[in-house]
Amino acid sequence: MIERYRLEKMARLFSDEVKFKTYFAVEIAALEAFSELGKIPKQDIETIKLNGRVDLKRIYALEKQTKHDVIAFTRALSETLGEEKKWVHYGLTSTDVVDTALAVIYQQANAMILKHMKQILTVLKAKALQYQSTLTIGRTHGIHADVTVFGLKFALYYDEFKRHLERFNAVRKRIEVGKLSGAVGTFAYTSPALQDRVCEKLGIASAAISTQTLQRDRHAEYGCVLALMAATIEKIAVEIRHLQRTEVSEVSEPFDKNQKGSSAMPHKKNPIASENLTGCARMMRSYVQPLFENIALWHERDISHSSVERVIIPDALMLLDYMFDRMIKVIENLSVDEAQMQKNLDLTHGVIFSQRVLTALIDQGLSREEAYDLVQPIALNAYQEKRDFRQSIKAHEKILSILDKPTIEACFDTVSVLQHVETIYQRVFKEEEA
Repeated sequence: MIERYRLEKMARLFSDEVKFKTYFAVEIAALEAFSELGKIPKQDIETIKLNGRVDLKRIYALEKQTKHDVIAFTRALSETLGEEKKWVHYGLTSTDVVDTALAVIYQQANAMILKHMKQILTVLKAKALQYQSTLTIGRTHGIHADVTVFGLKFALYYDEFKRHLERFNAVRKRIEVGKLSGAVGTFAYTSPALQDRVCEKLGIASAAISTQTLQRDRHAEYGCVLALMAATIEKIAVEIRHLQRTEVSEVSEPFDKNQKGSSAMPHKKNPIASENLTGCARMMRSYVQPLFENIALWHERDISHSSVERVIIPDALMLLDYMFDRMIKVIENLSVDEAQMQKNLDLTHGVIFSQRVLTALIDQGLSREEAYDLVQPIALNAYQEKRDFRQSIKAHEKILSILDKPTIEACFDTVSVLQHVETIYQRVFKEEEA
């Protein structure tokens, strides 16, 4: 991932230094497991742990010769050792080390993503509670529809991220998995018990079955969950972009003192963070398709998946890490104009209450079709002619013959909008049962 869209801590996880150090950790865990089975002298392992060195420059030089990064790693490591070097990579194939090491790295990356998820849930809940009674216009098809509560938007996002959290916790169990089953997955030179022990030492799960590789449905599912989280970040971003438009002006992103909006127009304050996050989410979705194509490898393995994963999974995790960080800051510092929300509620001269008039007429015995056909022309004329819809209803003889004035007034009362909000909040924010 380019430097612009990555944070240092996550980026470092996918550095060559961490990769090869994790390879070394897998090798040591395997040697310790072999030693526990009486296969390798414990003193030799202690010597390897003490003297073994991961020299990136030497690995790079050897890879130019061998055209194989794991062999370059094992040979560079062996060069720092004495006779005990014979045990390096004992009984293993390259992917035993690579896939198992990646599982360890994914576990660390997942911990960072999980931290972000908890942070965004916290800020979303705070905003939902802050605006629990703030009325705003609800829009369908981009058109004013009916009155809603601004806090419900954040409650909705919170509920969506709770589902992402469930998915993420589930998929972690399937991606944080190691394998040491050998060249074609038969454990010819290791054993299932040894694999279990190595994975236990590394703090990851052990695959029940594998070929030379872990099966890539795991990675495809993982990529889908990451892309889903990015899609909800985009969902929030798109809402902010719409609400920040000049014609709406209900919210705006934070804008620093020395920030500039346009090189040409000094007055501009553009929703650049939300636009940026929208683009990032498009990238996240683009990563999913190649991960599905990685599932069908030839026979017990090929390396057609390797180049894809070297690029896509580190990039996806770094990009999502960046997206969470930026969106959390946007939500925390979002500027909300409640006065403008009220102005927008009044923008359509009250026609947003047409459904309530319709329902009141049905309650008095009209069929839905009769009530609809009666209210629609009054509402459309009020909007087009910029006349007050409530007064138009009060002046309509047929409606007055059906509805009394207190009933009409009640149709324009916004108190009913709030009547079930507390219940919604209780359902969304209820504590999970132990």
